[in-house]
Amino acid sequence: MADGWKDFVAGTVGGFSGKLLDYPFDTVKVLLQTQHSLDSTTKVNSQQTPNKAIKNPITNSPLHSTIQQAKIMTKPPPSAAATASQPLVYRGAIHCLTHTIQTRGFLSLYTGLPSPLLGSMAENAVLFLSYGEVKRLLGETKEKELTLFQLAMAGAAAGGITSWVLNPFEVIKCQMQVMNSDAANGTAGHRKYKGFVDCVLQTVKNDGIAKGLYRGQTSLMLREIPGNFCWYGVYEGVCLSQMPEGGTKLDLGPSTHLIGGAAAGVAYWTAFYPADTVGSQMRANPNYASRGFLEIFIEIYRKEGLAGLYRGWGITAIRAAPAHALIFAMYEQTIAMFRRWDPETRDCLDRRSGSISHSS
Repeated sequence: MADGWKDFVAGTVGGFSGKLLDYPFDTVKVLLQTQHSLDSTTKVNSQQTPNKAIKNPITNSPLHSTIQQAKIMTKPPPSAAATASQPLVYRGAIHCLTHTIQTRGFLSLYTGLPSPLLGSMAENAVLFLSYGEVKRLLGETKEKELTLFQLAMAGAAAGGITSWVLNPFEVIKCQMQVMNSDAANGTAGHRKYKGFVDCVLQTVKNDGIAKGLYRGQTSLMLREIPGNFCWYGVYEGVCLSQMPEGGTKLDLGPSTHLIGGAAAGVAYWTAFYPADTVGSQMRANPNYASRGFLEIFIEIYRKEGLAGLYRGWGITAIRAAPAHALIFAMYEQTIAMFRRWDPETRDCLDRRSGSISHSS
């Protein structure tokens, strides 16, 4: 099997495994990022500045004021329906997680899973395939290894390529997650879909492909390029640090792959997390299709500061460690399986094993 197809299949296996583990936390991340709708900005100043009215001797009398105060005191509390219509604001990741489970059940955390599951498989398949091909273009061979910076640059290039495959799945995922949150909380403002296929069809029908399935492409590239520079750079750095003197990556065990993947996952989401926050807003709400990345970025910063741009980063970093550890571990194990099946590689491994056992 050609090296490119090995990377493709191994990346698919890794993406499938990692997404099953981390999807519930991804749902929480998106709900936190999109809980403050940018369209719901209120004009506080106009509400706080009353219009100057002509004084009326009746309405300004003490008796009239007493009657009005009595009406306010006897006014019934707002109904449950009115209260439910107000958008829910989560206090944090734990509150969002527990509230979602209590109101919709644990399986609701997997709402819209088909899109991101397919997206993760496609993303990692194309990502590892692109990474391998870029490394070969940079001159990597079995006899020559690239520098750590070259490996990180190959990762950045692979991330830019992969963003074009991933974005449609991200759009559908965000819309499904936010739609179900709106339905549970009694709020409105987003389209309602019957399922994954219906969401795709409605998005293409109403918004087209460019403004529909590729809404937020700029934000995704700003996340994927620096993110994958750090992702592969940190992973390869951990592997190099654990490599025995005179050895190769073939000498590394699953524990190194897990540690390297966990560190890489945290680095990926830390590189430029605000791009993902802006992207979630753009992809979850079709009303933002005509708004630019910088415009939404500045508006979030003005309204909520850095805290708004990094909302959900904590739970994202926590879930990224085990999920990305699993992605790299499954990728490396699948590649190792292909090596054992390849006659030339198997003979090489057997000779190395024999020399090691003989010398010991």
